[in-house]
Amino acid sequence: MLTDTHSHIYAEEFDADRDEVIARAEGAGVGLILLPAIDSESYDRQEALAASRPDLFRQMMGLHPTSVGADNEEALQTVRQKLFANSQKYIGIGEIGLDFYWDTTYREQQVAVLEQQIRWAEELRKPIVLHLRSGKAGDSVDDAYRAVFQILENHADTRGIMHCFSGTLDDARRAVEMGFMLGIGGTVTYKKSTLPDIVREIPLDHLLLETDAPYLAPVPYRGRRNESAYVAVVADKVAEVKGIATDEVAEATTLNAKRLFGL
Repeated sequence: MLTDTHSHIYAEEFDADRDEVIARAEGAGVGLILLPAIDSESYDRQEALAASRPDLFRQMMGLHPTSVGADNEEALQTVRQKLFANSQKYIGIGEIGLDFYWDTTYREQQVAVLEQQIRWAEELRKPIVLHLRSGKAGDSVDDAYRAVFQILENHADTRGIMHCFSGTLDDARRAVEMGFMLGIGGTVTYKKSTLPDIVREIPLDHLLLETDAPYLAPVPYRGRRNESAYVAVVADKVAEVKGIATDEVAEATTLNAKRLFGL
């Protein structure tokens, strides 16, 4: 069984054919799809989809860093209310994190919002799912991984996923040392990606498969809408890099997800 640990299949991009997308995922061997949250504009859609197929979907709750603005009190109160009113409904807190790629206007607010959500994760004993995107210029000041490692130094018991991992091999090793798993998605199939080198070096028990659908479709679907069925393509690529069978990758990464989220 394959597990897609990161899919926004509740998004509007799937409104016209969501049932067919789900059928294709199950036909590809996907038995679990984890739904990370974004913000209040999509929470209801996510909740409805999760409720429609509790055998297939599991959901998270959190405030995405690109939804952080000057004043986040109301948005955080919504997240808190949902988490603490029915904590068993959510397997983790995510996706949360730091995104310095397009704009750093609200850098300080992103850090504060992330730290607050990490504290809730600690209180509820839930893993976190981190969205980390560094600035375009490669300046160390806007290195999201450097910034998040500094934050996590004060949260030694926090565990989770570095979703859509895009850091260096040193970042990967440090993440693993801190108890984090790496989310491996479609970018591992891209011609100029350095992710295969990281996958080769990091033990399989620290890797998870994901799509981030509808974004970042793998080759040969690059440039099109991504969907959960394509996690099978990611599994094939990881197996190729590791020199092992795809079934072994599927089994190990599904067990990793179940262990992390207590499924």
